[in-house]
Amino acid sequence: MKKNFKDVIHKSEEAILVDFYADWCAPCQTMTPILEEVIEEVGGKIKLFKLNIDKNPQLAQQFAVRSIPHFILFKRGKILWRKGGYMTKRDLIKSLKGFLG
Repeated sequence: MKKNFKDVIHKSEEAILVDFYADWCAPCQTMTPILEEVIEEVGGKIKLFKLNIDKNPQLAQQFAVRSIPHFILFKRGKILWRKGGYMTKRDLIKSLKGFLG
């Protein structure tokens, strides 16, 4: 069952890191293992939600995602942090640490 994006970002107790990506995007593919490692390292405090912009163009537009990869961290529907482009694992962890409370 495909989870409804709005439900996921509004109802989750954890913060949700949304990865806006496309299958044809090489930097997006490079980010996938980095994202998985980061999510593992933060120990379940943040959940990862991958959103294919080709299949969800209206959501990409709604959140003004103009380039990919693009990451938005949500907590109960609010945007806590966002960043576009490739990031190293170290930079991503550093960026997210402040929201782990």
